[in-house]
Order: sequence, then structure tokens, then C-alpha cells
Amino acid sequence: MSAAPSVSVLLPVRNGLPALARAVTSVRVQSWGDWELIAVDDGSTDGTSEWLRAAARADARIKLVAQPARGLVTALHAGCAAAQGRFIARMDADDECHPERLAAQVELFERNPEIGVASCLVGFGGDRQANAGYALYVDWLNSLVTPEQIALNRFIESPLAHPSVLFRRELLERHGGYRDGDFPEDYELWLRWLEAGVRMAKVPRELLIWHDTPGRLSRSDPRYDPEAFFRVKAAYLAQHVVRLGRREVWIWGAGRPTRKRAAHLEAHGLKIVGYVDIDARKTGKAVAGVPVVSPEELPEPGAVFLLGYVAKRGAREDTRSRLARRGWHEGRDFLMGA
Repeated sequence: MSAAPSVSVLLPVRNGLPALARAVTSVRVQSWGDWELIAVDDGSTDGTSEWLRAAARADARIKLVAQPARGLVTALHAGCAAAQGRFIARMDADDECHPERLAAQVELFERNPEIGVASCLVGFGGDRQANAGYALYVDWLNSLVTPEQIALNRFIESPLAHPSVLFRRELLERHGGYRDGDFPEDYELWLRWLEAGVRMAKVPRELLIWHDTPGRLSRSDPRYDPEAFFRVKAAYLAQHVVRLGRREVWIWGAGRPTRKRAAHLEAHGLKIVGYVDIDARKTGKAVAGVPVVSPEELPEPGAVFLLGYVAKRGAREDTRSRLARRGWHEGRDFLMGA
């Protein structure tokens, strides 16, 4: 009986035939040859299943798991159950690996045994002008490399591109795997594992092309709507703040969208006791009995805990700069949440 491979590449797919050959080929040419590819066909009707069966006959390392159309999370569960490797790599049918991807990520694990999830930088495979918002997200994503950067910024947005990760299989048993619900399954997983103390890092090289296709679930599924991100992050952000010994928070940003999104925190036991805003038209007033003050009127660091909920381009950096000049320490005195 042959030994189990060290890496299981998990590729769930539904009707992915147009780009599937490119994705599978990019796995087959990996310099790290000790892998298996678990392709989970989630009820495809375009010939995807037939193509994968033929690929499996040609390469014994490719394994097909076929199921009726039950959705991504069910497909991920089926793939994780079938995987034999010590490490599980994610891959999507419309993306493309660099030949050194698996080797570089395994090496990161070997050099850093305390790391539980290894990711990498990703290339934006789309029109940067037509999809500027997505491209800027990729730029932000690629700025987070170290465990500290990833942990500190996790409440802003998902800090990892799902198809770029390699994680230790043991994490599934220790902290649980993907959950199904009205939220992005990957972001919820990262938040849960990070709160459990799992350290995550990236190989500082571009090892995956993340193609921005019209059919990507993040564009069409309500689970990836911006409000879904705010809902799921609120639960873990509140949990983290309570673990820091705080229950009362100030919110940087007093506009209506900010207040609406920050209100999710109150459903998880936090109390908003103040807002901060740079707009003089808002300061000196109260919103639902909660005062709105200027940055200069903030108490000294340590007296209150602050969450930054500003999302306008450049506003987050400005907020961090203002707080740092006054001696506020990110992670201890404040966190950015949007």
C-alpha cells in the first residue's frame, strides 16, 4: 500500500470547465511532487465531471469526489474527509498556481513549526481599471505577510485569499472546520482559528494568480455581501475585545453607515459609549444619547478602548497616524474594524 501524500490539494468545482484544465495543470506541474488533488464536483452540468474522470484516469494522483449540487461548504467537507495529506491546500477551478507554490509553503511550515496556516502573495488576474475595488483589496491583502500583521488586521477584511492557503490538517480536529451559514465560510474560519491562537503567515512571493471572473461566488452569493462580513466579524471582534478585559468601546466614525455596522457589536455584549469624528458638523452632538467628539477630545490611551470603523480610502491610515501620535498602541488601545 502506498504512503499517503504529504499535501492534499482541495479543489471544489461546479461548472468550471472553461478554466479547469489551466487550474489542474498548474497543480500537476508543481515542483513539490508529493501531492494528491481532491476534486469535488458539486453537481456540474457542463462536462466538468467527465473531464475530471478522464484526468483521474491519466494521473492517479487526481481523485474525483462527485456529489449532487449541495453548495461550497458541503463540497469542502467532502474534500477534507477524503484528503489524506498532513497539509491541505485550497485551490479554485478558475485560479492558477505558480510551479513553486506548494514547495514554498511546505518550506515555510518546516522553517516555522509554530505556523498553522501558510498563504502567499497573490496576483490579481483581472482588469485593474474596471474592477479597481477588488484590485485594491488584493494590494491590501499582499501587504499582510507576518503573523502579527495578519492578526492585527483581521477585523478589517479577510486577510487571506482562500485559494492561496495551505493549512495543517490537525487544525480541523482541534478547532473545527468550515461552517455553513449566512456568512463567508473562509473568513469565519480564519477569524475562529486566529481567536484560538493559530498563527498564520505568508510566503512573500506571488505564487497564485487569483482570477477575477464574473461567476466568482464573491460577486453573486449573498454570503459574501459586505454586510455579511460585518455581521460575522462583529461576533469575533466582540469576543476579542471582551478577552482584552473591555466591554465599553468608542467608535471612530459617526456617519450613518458606520453606526449601522458598529451596532452589530451591541448584539454581542459590547456597549458603545462614544463616537469620534473629524467632521466638525458632527462633533459636540449626541447620537441616541451617545456623545460625538473630535479626535482632540478623546481620553488618554488606556482610559477607553477604541474601534476604527472608517473605510474611506486613506481614512484608516489617517486614523492610525492620529492615534499613534497621541501614544495609542494598536492591539492594546485600539483596533481597526472596517
